[in-house]
Amino acid sequence: MANEVAERYAQGLFELARETDTIREKKEQAALILKALAENPELLVFLRAVKVTKDEKKNLIASVFADAADTDTINLIKLLIDKGRIGYFREIFQEYVRLADDELGIATAVVESARALKAEDIERIRLALVKKTGREIIMTTKINPELIAGIKVTVGNNVTDITMKTKIDSMKEALLKGGQA
Repeated sequence: MANEVAERYAQGLFELARETDTIREKKEQAALILKALAENPELLVFLRAVKVTKDEKKNLIASVFADAADTDTINLIKLLIDKGRIGYFREIFQEYVRLADDELGIATAVVESARALKAEDIERIRLALVKKTGREIIMTTKINPELIAGIKVTVGNNVTDITMKTKIDSMKEALLKGGQA
């Protein structure tokens, strides 16, 4: 969960996006910005540097995100620089994406499996999640050989684990307690 400062700035951007009917566009911009931060951790190091002037930081932001973000989003980042709140940069945009997803009826799901799933299996899982949640599902898949077999699906805080590893762990625990597996 985001902290109070990040929530306030994210909520401000969200309200602006709602007024201008740009929630989805700003969500896409926030996702691009988060991706850029993940791929270039030195960007945050630069923005947090004490010896770099605010103007230098703002000029860099304007040039780096000129094609990826609109004026409102760039101005928010510049405001964070001016207010000394750049440390909340990533968290603000993560919280904005969460707010936008809630508003747009989107849920993200992570599907883990021991081996790569077939495209039709992935689509069947996605459709089942759409039916279960009533939301549009954006899914990512991960291969985790430790699962042995089966799948583990995480949507928000809800985890459905039907993996062989979990079944084996449950049997082991039952046997150790003296019960029946």
